Amino acid sequence: MQLEKPKLFPETKSFLWVMGILVCIVCIRLFIEYRVYQDFISKPFYYTHAKVLSETSKTKHGKTYKVLKLRSDEGLTFYTTSYQKKSFSGQRLRMQLFPSDKITFLSYLGTFYVKSRIKNAEALPLSFKDELLQKVDSQHQEISLRSFYNAIFFATPLQQELREKISMLGVSHLVALSGFHLGILWGLVYGLLLLLYRPLQQKYFPYRHALYDVGIIVMVLLGVYVWFVDFPPSLVRSYAMVLVGWIVLLLGIELLSFRFLTTILLVLVALFPSLLVSLSFWLSVTGVFYIFLLLQYTKEFNKWVITGLFIPFGIFILMLPVVHSIFGLTSVYQLLSPLLSLLFIPFYPLVMVLHLVSLGGVFDSTLSWLFDLPQEGQKKLLPVWAMLGYVGLSLGAIWSKKLFYIVLSVAALYAFYLFIPVEQITEL
Repeated sequence: MQLEKPKLFPETKSFLWVMGILVCIVCIRLFIEYRVYQDFISKPFYYTHAKVLSETSKTKHGKTYKVLKLRSDEGLTFYTTSYQKKSFSGQRLRMQLFPSDKITFLSYLGTFYVKSRIKNAEALPLSFKDELLQKVDSQHQEISLRSFYNAIFFATPLQQELREKISMLGVSHLVALSGFHLGILWGLVYGLLLLLYRPLQQKYFPYRHALYDVGIIVMVLLGVYVWFVDFPPSLVRSYAMVLVGWIVLLLGIELLSFRFLTTILLVLVALFPSLLVSLSFWLSVTGVFYIFLLLQYTKEFNKWVITGLFIPFGIFILMLPVVHSIFGLTSVYQLLSPLLSLLFIPFYPLVMVLHLVSLGGVFDSTLSWLFDLPQEGQKKLLPVWAMLGYVGLSLGAIWSKKLFYIVLSVAALYAFYLFIPVEQITEL
């Protein structure tokens, strides 16, 4: 008989105390940020240096202008417009910003629009990341494929047309770097290092613990990777969970619990208040929540059945009401999402290796065919009140198996509504 692992919080009282402390810290951090925000919008103008993250050309009333997305040295992420004809892509700008009270506190925490004047522009020296981006680009002829690979490797923005096609395939979660990618990288790097570590351990230090020695190296490498790709919110959440999860495993404490997830969520928000307004962060947290919910009620099944069937297909079904309250674009090809998610597990490390040896174009024709499958989609947006009711039921399912089956049934019926045309039902 296997002994039950001790819980992270043995008593509800201790859990509530810790959560209360974390909530207080979050409130203090938000108060500090609000004071900084008030100081920012009260100024008639504000000088800063900022790096251009992306540049998009647009036309309105016969005039062509550029929309620039920038990140300042102070950590602000904002949009502005420029009517200058030259490109600022990849440059560092000296800017004069003109804040106003039209910038809300929530948008200030996330990404906001501000009028500006570009005072000076300087080309940034070619970084190691830029060289890698160029190396990836050189292996693909189509712009869409360059955009796809740079997005899954380096978290760069997706080409607009490709973003819509990927949305209609239901695989946006595969392109936006998140815990799914970090989990694959952990398994790959940990497995390879363990192969090297085991013979040395058996010969020289049999008393050492592989999870600690190899794990600490993997955590450092993954941390460097998260820094290298500029801390995408969903990846920050994932890294924090992997880091704390690794520590919890070393301590022999129960890992898969909703209290653990809640603790990580509040710690991250306390450290980075901007995550409160990050859509990718909340979608990532929601995905992990439904994984935990599925594992809670399917743990008696074979682990391969859980990994290969319940997780990919269950998460796809359970996330539909949440995702379609934000992104209404619907296509029957989204039903391929669970299968493509499974195929992505070997695909991701494989294409990394192929790009390192300059053979990154091996799957170009297959990917082009896949991206061209969805030609058009329908807008089916779930009302926010319905989504909130669904989330409420999901939270209740933590304590009730009956509610879990109700949630699963509601999500399955909603999937039926999304992907089975009304005319087909009428004909039947």
